[in-house]
Amino acid sequence: MIRTHSLVPSVLALLAAFAAPARAQSAADSAAIRATALDYIDGWYDGDAARMERALHPHLAKRQVYQDDRGRSRLADMTAMELVQATRSGAGTTPPAERRDAVTILNQYGNAAMVRVDAISWVDYLQEVKWNGRWVIVNVVWVDRPGTGD
Repeated sequence: MIRTHSLVPSVLALLAAFAAPARAQSAADSAAIRATALDYIDGWYDGDAARMERALHPHLAKRQVYQDDRGRSRLADMTAMELVQATRSGAGTTPPAERRDAVTILNQYGNAAMVRVDAISWVDYLQEVKWNGRWVIVNVVWVDRPGTGD
């Protein structure tokens, strides 16, 4: 007969050992996740391609769902290279007084985070991952704000 009460401390210790690495975000991770999101949006506003590139994983996919003239859903997408080139060309250059760059970390677990960036006329949902020790953006879905003309 196995005495289950004698196994409880061992099982609990084993569970605690595996649970520790997957705990909630640390202050350092929160700061790094936020800094990555700000490199992304402020890099766009400043036309700073190096800052934008630092924020992105090379395999980034940025997408937006929109409706065509017939009311069908379509998908617009950009790669990391296209986004860096658009930044370099100054496509998003915006005077500081007109900027909006609120960053909200919606969730973080282990090496993944979901972040919301409220920008001038759109909202970006970023998926960040910890890649080789630093946080980078792997996916973005953006949604235009109603009534902004975009």
